[in-house]
Amino acid sequence: MEKRVSKRLKVLQVQNNYNISESDLGEQIVKGLPRGRFEVTTAYLKKKPGSGDPQSCAEHSVYFNFKSSELKGIRRIVSLYRLYRFCREKQFDVVICHRFKPTHIFLLLNVLLNFRRCISVTHGIGDYNRRYRQRAVNRWIRANWTFVGVSESVRDYLVASCKGLNVENTVVINNAIDIERAQSILLERAEARKLLGLAESDFVFGTIGRLVPVKGHKYLIEAVTLLSDKYPHMRVAIVGGGREHDALSAQIQEAGLGDNVSLAGWKDDALQYIKAFDVFVLPSLSEGLPLSLLEAMSGGIPTIGSNIPSIAPVIEGLGLLVEPGDSLSLSLAMEAYLNMDVAALSQKGTEHFQRLKSRHNIVDYRNHYRALIETE
Repeated sequence: MEKRVSKRLKVLQVQNNYNISESDLGEQIVKGLPRGRFEVTTAYLKKKPGSGDPQSCAEHSVYFNFKSSELKGIRRIVSLYRLYRFCREKQFDVVICHRFKPTHIFLLLNVLLNFRRCISVTHGIGDYNRRYRQRAVNRWIRANWTFVGVSESVRDYLVASCKGLNVENTVVINNAIDIERAQSILLERAEARKLLGLAESDFVFGTIGRLVPVKGHKYLIEAVTLLSDKYPHMRVAIVGGGREHDALSAQIQEAGLGDNVSLAGWKDDALQYIKAFDVFVLPSLSEGLPLSLLEAMSGGIPTIGSNIPSIAPVIEGLGLLVEPGDSLSLSLAMEAYLNMDVAALSQKGTEHFQRLKSRHNIVDYRNHYRALIETE
């Protein structure tokens, strides 16, 4: 008797921009979907790879290369029709949308195409502050939609923001990292410090992230002004690029902290520099569930983080929590680490790594998404 072959579930994952590094959590979802059971297509609305750029691990990749203007106003109709024809031809069962723009588009397309399941992943707090975004969800959401928050605080934010979202159709799947991969690319301490221009004898507080106001970098610099005279061997390294670069650079110069604080700029695979730091600092005013914090934990680095809903559960009782926007509170936490002996600092780092393994395991992350995708 001929063995019956089950139909593979056809999954479309939609990212707003092509950027494999930025979309890594989407890639981790794909890695949890075995090809024997799933046929996965990753689609990028904007941008496309250049020669030598990394490709998605999905079975198929599609680059629509829309201009931003083609996804707004009346011109959006042409783009929507192109996406409609593509989806109708491919007959996808499940659609996964990352962030608002893809979600908005597929809220509309789902009315016509009625996918088996639609999943929207929200990566941070603030995506639905605008009223028109709330109205779009409330008007067009259907029973086949599930919204995912990357932390409990993001899930609670979604439910509070949109009347169409509730505890039944909005769930939490915590962000995670591939710990083995993360550890495989970490540079040793001496090499990482050399590349960042840091001396071996320095006590280094480091942070990684976009240079935007919500990340709270100015409060970190203010904290340094309270400590620099007492701790001349203390350094702060800020890795990342963004629109606040000039303002932060001016703040550093005006405070006379040119020898204490460095803006290292944007780096490929910034994670690899984690071991250059003695302590990782995340002074954000708001966050989803910051991957940079998990990456620091993968290197066994102790932490300081703002006492906000997305950060506190990750390091509570382990790292040091400070009030957001409070440079004095931050300086006191930094001083506590500066006065800690090497053995205690190392033990803190080990405890951080153990918590990462127990709570933010990439295998659990993949399994949760696969179960959601397969839900009837």
